[in-house]
Amino acid sequence: MRHFDGKCLSTRRALQPHFRKLKLDSPFQPRLDALNLQQAWYDWAGYKAPSALWDEELEYFAIRSQAAVFDISPMVKYRIEGEDAEAFLDRLTLRDVTKLKPGRVHYTAWCDDDGFVLDDGTLFRLSPTRFRLCCQERHLPWLLDSAPGFEVEIEEETETVAGLALQGPTSWSVLNAAGFAGSEKLKPFDIASFPHADGEVTISRTGFTGDLGYELFVDAKNALPLWDRLFEAGKLFGVRAIGYHALNTARIEAGLIVANADFVTAEHAIRQDRVRMPDEIGLGFMVDLKKPGYFNGRHAIENARKKGGPAHVLVGLEIEGNVPAEHAIVYHRKTREVGLVSAAIWSPLAKRNIAIVSLQRDYGKDGTADLWVEIYAMRELQYVRLMKRAKVVPRPFVKLDRRAATPPGAF
Repeated sequence: MRHFDGKCLSTRRALQPHFRKLKLDSPFQPRLDALNLQQAWYDWAGYKAPSALWDEELEYFAIRSQAAVFDISPMVKYRIEGEDAEAFLDRLTLRDVTKLKPGRVHYTAWCDDDGFVLDDGTLFRLSPTRFRLCCQERHLPWLLDSAPGFEVEIEEETETVAGLALQGPTSWSVLNAAGFAGSEKLKPFDIASFPHADGEVTISRTGFTGDLGYELFVDAKNALPLWDRLFEAGKLFGVRAIGYHALNTARIEAGLIVANADFVTAEHAIRQDRVRMPDEIGLGFMVDLKKPGYFNGRHAIENARKKGGPAHVLVGLEIEGNVPAEHAIVYHRKTREVGLVSAAIWSPLAKRNIAIVSLQRDYGKDGTADLWVEIYAMRELQYVRLMKRAKVVPRPFVKLDRRAATPPGAF
């Protein structure tokens, strides 16, 4: 086992004096600072990230009607490389990594030995022996502790690799105008590298909006030229920078989940009954029991399934009215508490009041009747209690054909 821990630490300190700076700067910070008219920031993994830049609602419509750029540099990124990288990741994650071919990405998750989810994320196979793991939480100690016996190098590259999500119906047109010839061949979850500045940019057809979209990764030193290249090319295609609030609306419409928002990761849970297995948060499809050998949590997940399956399910909910039910309690027949809403919006595209909710298993079937949501709405400086009917519905709430169209539509 080899890793770059000492080297990385000195490099990171040279790049960002952590002990002097309350929030880290993204490689795109000069552009974000110039555009952030609202001065609305939040903490993303220690970085100063925009909640909204100019107008939350219009930023959302930039995703759905033009091209939206969201800075994903704070997303935690690990380079995992070596002769045993495939075997190492196959041992750690739920899906069969041997089926992930070079030039492809898959969405995956990983558990502790008790079968509880530590995090979810995307695994990029950049070459036969080189991977990039992107996720919400930092896992370097866990990755290193899991590495003995494997010939593998592990390095956190969050600060050295900048990232942008380019999402929306005109996103490919922006790439094409920017000179990324061949990007039209990318199918969903494909990856390819393209020349940029004095290096290259890796472009994947992935995203967190349920729309046509791409994610671009580049060496941090070439980040600003990439931003400028996209925005110059996108002048005729309505390219706009957005913050997290707009992205969050789109991801809820797409039925996508966020760690420590829609479920509590195993290392963050204080109470034992708050942790969740993959089957309890809609990630059971990832669990590949056909792949040979052991992977983290395998026996625990198998035993739980033999005992009757998950105690909870994560489902979509449609609620009457137009008041979002953020963090509302769900009842059966207005009396029995059966679940909790983790994310809720009035969907601008579906024109429905929707939510992602964790329910007791028996109440999580599509079309379950007599469910009610308790919402507290502000009315003239006073909270009013509203009991609204709800029903379990399939996710995603919004499904767009253009997300998977290959080649993508041109504008």
